[in-house]
Amino acid sequence: MAQDQLAASYSDANPFFRLCRHMGWGALVNIGYYTLPTLPAIVGGLAFFQRRLETESLALLQARPGHRVLDACCGRGHTTARLGRAGCVAVGIDITAHQIEQARTRYGQAPRTTFAVADATALPKQADGISADSSFDRVHCLEAAFHLSPAGRRALLAEAFRVLRPGGRFVLVDFTWNTDDPGMIRQLDPQNLVRAAWHIEEFEPLARYLAHAQETGFVVRRTVDWTRPVTERFIRLGTVLTRLAKTRPGRQLLCLRWSGLREFTPLDWHEALTTIEAHQSVGRHSGYTALVLDKPADRRMPEL
Repeated sequence: MAQDQLAASYSDANPFFRLCRHMGWGALVNIGYYTLPTLPAIVGGLAFFQRRLETESLALLQARPGHRVLDACCGRGHTTARLGRAGCVAVGIDITAHQIEQARTRYGQAPRTTFAVADATALPKQADGISADSSFDRVHCLEAAFHLSPAGRRALLAEAFRVLRPGGRFVLVDFTWNTDDPGMIRQLDPQNLVRAAWHIEEFEPLARYLAHAQETGFVVRRTVDWTRPVTERFIRLGTVLTRLAKTRPGRQLLCLRWSGLREFTPLDWHEALTTIEAHQSVGRHSGYTALVLDKPADRRMPEL
């Protein structure tokens, strides 16, 4: 996908993302991890749930102090900085220069943390002085690969495999399609609201993801289905929000909690809520999966 299209993702030009920003999106822009006991925290906004998803993803990575970790498609850099603070040597890359500028502004002083503009599907040997050879113990990619084309996702798998040391691990967390026909999204999103909002073509079928990972050389250590705590509950929260926002008292209540929403015009509300409803249609056929992929260890070396 072109860099200018990626730069437009999550921008205030789309009222849906402006709504998310007012409700807590900032350092992180993932959709969050929601459990029933934690749902009351929604009154504090979305950031708590976004950090929870990050925590769940990093737990699968099992990175240890001293590990060299590549945070692919790092966005605004929060996860990269968190890895650095945990003792890892963390390298965050993103194809979008604006995102890397934000990451450096926010976390440029974090310990053991560096950022570079680079394409995770075609890593150069050097990017901003950072080596991208086979010296990483871990590679992490949280909720970003869905922006890529199917060919781009295969290239991401190949590059992760290439830059990992033998015995290394790649944790890839992404939206997945639950049928063999990802082109169905065009029927479910006839107005192109979901695809235009996120700047995507289609979601990867899980079976195809797993097949491509194995063809690349990875051992599939685990697949973790996070559809219920991530996409299903995010969509249900969207349903509640839509019902509230369709009434004047409901909008007043939302504006009382998130004052920035007072800037929304009736057209903004209509566009945001129409996009949420389109997500509900697409969501019935999509999932959310964490893939834990290990590069086989060299027999001459101990496994990490």
